[in-house]
Amino acid sequence: MSRPRVPIGTFGEILLIHRASGSVEARARYRDWDGKLREVQATAKTEAAAERALKSKLAERSLLQPGAAAITPDSSFRELADYWFEDMELEGRVTRQTLDAYRRQMNNLVLPVFGNLTLREIGVARCDMFTKQLAKQSYSRAKQAKTVLRLAFALAVRHEVLLRNPMDGIGRLRKPPHAPDALTPQEVGAIRVAIRAWERGTVVSGPKPDGQLSAIIEVMLGTSARIGEALALRRRDVDIASAVPTVLIAGTIVTPSGQTPYRQDHPKTAKSRRVVALPSFTAEAVRARLADLADRSPDALVFRSRNGTPLTPNNVRRQLRRVLDLAGVERANPHKFRRTAATEISNAADADLAAELLGHTDSRTTIAHYIHRDEMVNPVTAALLDARFGRKA
Repeated sequence: MSRPRVPIGTFGEILLIHRASGSVEARARYRDWDGKLREVQATAKTEAAAERALKSKLAERSLLQPGAAAITPDSSFRELADYWFEDMELEGRVTRQTLDAYRRQMNNLVLPVFGNLTLREIGVARCDMFTKQLAKQSYSRAKQAKTVLRLAFALAVRHEVLLRNPMDGIGRLRKPPHAPDALTPQEVGAIRVAIRAWERGTVVSGPKPDGQLSAIIEVMLGTSARIGEALALRRRDVDIASAVPTVLIAGTIVTPSGQTPYRQDHPKTAKSRRVVALPSFTAEAVRARLADLADRSPDALVFRSRNGTPLTPNNVRRQLRRVLDLAGVERANPHKFRRTAATEISNAADADLAAELLGHTDSRTTIAHYIHRDEMVNPVTAALLDARFGRKA
């Protein structure tokens, strides 16, 4: 009886060999497009780097011409998910934090339901029912599940495992009505009072506050920066000496799963890179923070840990929640300062200027998600109607 051949375009077990020079060589046998088994190898300084280099070589060989995928219609959805994540890692077009988010969403929302089903068992009706049931619990979770399902099935379609993407035929998710909320001037005042008390240590237990949180809040409120963008500011990004003080928002702090936080040299989108003029309260907070910062190098982070490393956004959020509880402000998070800035600029000028401040390419996004709508119609309408239809008229 003949032994079944491994599919074209697949590779066997990866062998790691440590050389006397200190380098590591990764090897694997690969069945090429002509059906022959060939040994492919790559060398790097560490095992992980050698394995990545080898997989990159194998991926390049896989792109030479189309062929049978490592999955079939009888493969489980879990196998497709693994195949999809491996494909994204080889392509390298998705950031690590996005990849980690996709993995969490797949593991928590989708695989418990679809993991053991074969691809041929998953059709439009099953996907439609799943997303509708999940949307009853949470629109946000349903939207996340829909995204990872669509992308995974799209890979199966591209590799000719499925004829069509079952997610293309499902019903549209209906987003529940939501009005963006913003802080009032009174709430901002209460937060400032609470944070002064908190940083003086009169209402806090545990490690003594280092005074940075109040400055972080003033930066977010005065620039509309995301929390990661505020924490990524360096000395070189701040210009306090000019007649109009400014900051350059040109990076963000990211925390990949299982790794230490680091500064990414670009913000969320290309449009998000911007120079923002500082209101006086923000300029004052930044000036005081720079005076306290011992590190004078241009790349020194304005906000940093005692060891000089980036602050973790989640740790700052936890500190902020304590302060907001003291101030009696409910349902608040760092993004609320961003919405507050957008709302005030929109009310005083227009949505386009608010979008420019936030780094949005389209003011419709700003209006839908960031600007709090004032239910009070401009009182001038009463005067205009009175002038036209009033008894004196």
